[in-house]
Parts: sequence; structure tokens; C-alpha cells
Amino acid sequence: MSLLQETPSRPRRASSVRARRFTLTPTTTVYLALVALLIIGSVLVAIDGGVLLDQGGILNILTRSTVLGLVAIGQTMVIVTGSLDLSVAYLVGLCSLVAAETMAGSESMMVPGVLLALAVAAVVGLINGLVITVLKAHAFIATLGIALVIKGYLEHTYTGPAGSVPRTFQHLGYDRIGPVPIAALLMLLIGAGAWWYLRRTRPGYHMYAVGGDLEVARLSGVRTGRTIVMAHVLCAVAAGLAGVFLASRLGSGAPYVGTDAGYDLESIAAVVLGGTVLAGGRGGVVGTIGGVLILSTLDTIFDDLAVDPFFKDVVRGVVLIVAVALYARRQLAGQLSGRSA
Repeated sequence: MSLLQETPSRPRRASSVRARRFTLTPTTTVYLALVALLIIGSVLVAIDGGVLLDQGGILNILTRSTVLGLVAIGQTMVIVTGSLDLSVAYLVGLCSLVAAETMAGSESMMVPGVLLALAVAAVVGLINGLVITVLKAHAFIATLGIALVIKGYLEHTYTGPAGSVPRTFQHLGYDRIGPVPIAALLMLLIGAGAWWYLRRTRPGYHMYAVGGDLEVARLSGVRTGRTIVMAHVLCAVAAGLAGVFLASRLGSGAPYVGTDAGYDLESIAAVVLGGTVLAGGRGGVVGTIGGVLILSTLDTIFDDLAVDPFFKDVVRGVVLIVAVALYARRQLAGQLSGRSA
């Protein structure tokens, strides 16, 4: 009798293993969605008489992805840690000004300009991290407060673009290999470095541990405060790199270049769209880059179709809500199946 009862459990177990094997991960889903978007967008643009994926279209998508990608890579690190950073948009503008004013059109000042901009970014990230860990302020309030401080400084000091970068430095913003901008390749290289840091180093493991459960991580010996501070420093440096890149494209620094593009909320949207959980502990850079490409492709399609800006925001909002809802439903289904097993 016991043999008859035990035998049916084997195929059931095998079928559950096969089901798990073919479950789509959030990262796979976001890239499948990107492919679908490219196909649908190409059809719509072709109906309108254009071509989405010609050299100009690819260049447009990748150029849009570069700055947002840099900011979103940094944002991924703080969100994985269970935090976030709302100061990145103003920090992008500040770092573009620091780099351009330090260079002042001189080739000999290019390296000092870049290093000083990144040092300023690192200090801002350090302050963000210390306010959160030492003063125990919520990340939303802490980074919003720092953003307002930077905003006040920019409004008091600048009325428009300032500084200038040498023509040589502008090659960073405009040179490309075929339809692929060199800056986009550098962004992907930085993304690969961030992936390696998160997935292959002890500090990266600690970020996932802190984001998963702060108290458990602390009791396990993880220096949670140091981990959160490091995440914010790296996020700020990534925003500083975005500011330096924008200075190379614009030829000068611009105080509101980051806020005009909304890189604070855009970067969070790209991270969430890529499958990283806002509560922390799950996600990664690969999915984030997919989310960045989706948002950049949407913008390019809308520009080609001359879509009304209001409708653009509506569609982007719907895409984000649907993505988050699908991820949440899949996560809930996984938890229920795990309990039933």
C-alpha cells in the first residue's frame, strides 16, 4: 500500500522541477519586452514613413541610454541595499559645472577636472550615507534634503551654463564606432564592473544581505553602516560620471541638465523596470540596463512619431506600473508554490 502511495509523487516532483526550470526571471522578461518593443516600434515608425533601427535611430537610442544608464547603475546599488538616492539629478548638474569650470578650455586640466568632479560626487554620496546611517534619517528624506541643498547652491551661484571643456574632451561625447557611441561602450563597461562588484565580491554580497534583512545582516557580522555608505558613494560617483559626460557633449557645465531630464525618478524607474525590488535584496545591473534601453527606445519611438509629451508620460507610467505588477504577481506565485511544495 505504501508503494502505491509513494509512486505518484515522483512524476509530480519531476514536473515541478521542469516548471521551475522554465520560469522566466525578471531579467529575461525585461529583455524579451525590449525585443517586442523594438519590433512593434519598428512597425509603427515604418507605417509613419520612417525607420526606427537605422544608424540614426540606433545612435539616438544608445546616446539617450548613456547618461540614464550611468545614473541607473549607481541607483541599482543603493536600491539593492534597501536605500535610494533622490539627489542624483542635481548632482549631475553640479558635477558637469565642476568639470567644465576646472577645465576652463585647457587640455592640461582635463584629468584634474574629471577627478575633482568625481571627488565632489563622492563627498556628496558620503554625506548621504552618513546622514542615513549616523543620524538614522530615512533615505528618501535624507537624499531629498541633500538634493535641496545642492539646488539652493546652484540657484544662488549660477544663472545658466558656465565653464568650458576643450575640444579634445568633446570627443568623449561625440565619437563613435559605427552607430555605437564610445560613451555607450564605456557605460556598458562600467555596468560590467558594477555587476562584478555586486555578484563576485564580498562587499557586493553584503549589499544584498543588508537589503534583504538589515538586522539579520548585522547579527551575521556585516558592517551594515559601512555597506550603506559605500553604496551611496558609488551611486554618487556614477552620477558624477554622467555629469562629466554631459559636459563633454554640451561643451560646458549646465546647472539643471540633470533635473530637466528627471534623472532622479527616471533612474529609479529603470531600476524597477529591470526587476530590482525597491525593498532591496534582489535585482541587479543587467536588468537595469534592459530597463534603461526600454525607456530610451520608448523616447526614440515617441520622437519619431511626434507624440504629444503628455501622452509620452502616460505611456511610460503605464509601462512601469504593469511591469511592477507583473513582478509582484510572479513573486507572490513563487512564494505560494514554495509553501505548497
